[in-house]
Amino acid sequence: MTELHNTDAVTMAYINMYAVLGTLENLCQLVPEAKELIAGERIRVGFAVKGGPKATLVFDGGSCTCEEGAEDCDIRLPFSGPEKFNGLIDGTVTPIPSKGITKIPFLLKKFTKLTDILAKYLKATKEDLKDPDFYEKSTTLMFYTIASAISQIGNHDRVSEVSAGYMVDGIIRLSIAGGPSAGICVKNHRLKTVKRTPKAPMAYMEFADVTTARDLFDGNVNSVACIGTGKIRMGGMISLIDNMNRILDRVGLYLAD
Repeated sequence: MTELHNTDAVTMAYINMYAVLGTLENLCQLVPEAKELIAGERIRVGFAVKGGPKATLVFDGGSCTCEEGAEDCDIRLPFSGPEKFNGLIDGTVTPIPSKGITKIPFLLKKFTKLTDILAKYLKATKEDLKDPDFYEKSTTLMFYTIASAISQIGNHDRVSEVSAGYMVDGIIRLSIAGGPSAGICVKNHRLKTVKRTPKAPMAYMEFADVTTARDLFDGNVNSVACIGTGKIRMGGMISLIDNMNRILDRVGLYLAD
């Protein structure tokens, strides 16, 4: 993993924590099956990665939120390093809780099922995408995953840290017209994704529609061409957009199968 495409395991661990598992927040909002699965649950699952991220997924009556830190939790899953945590996401590592052994049935049944549902939407088949509702939800979930990944890559990927170093303090609004919106907040060259519409962005980048976003996410169209045809609109402080796009170019290297 370390040498592949000049990516690294630490950055991948942060992406897996906040961009992949973090999208469970949106899955439980958008997909009734996911919400119903955890409707009766009130449980906090902590993930502690040595040399990497520490976060807690909070399940509360059908909702899911991702919080930083892994101390206040009912189940605590420790990982000896980023590679081990990435193995959890890849399905090659089965962690042993250091806290909350009696809660293992939740992990084995409902949590695993929830991540399976997420994988179905993030790695959709052509057959699944024939359903317009599934297509829109899948693209929306991909949007949030990618928006979150931008910040993690900008903060941890050595190549992208250079681009982040050129970014002035401010907020970029990233959105799909008529659909999801997020803010990429920059402060002291550190990035943070907020999954809601920012109030006072210094710059914006908007996809004209869900189809344009999907085609870009799947690598079926060229972003420069889309700008030329107006399918991607941008404005404000263009230097912020330019540097964000350099980071965005590396998202595919990390999120590719």
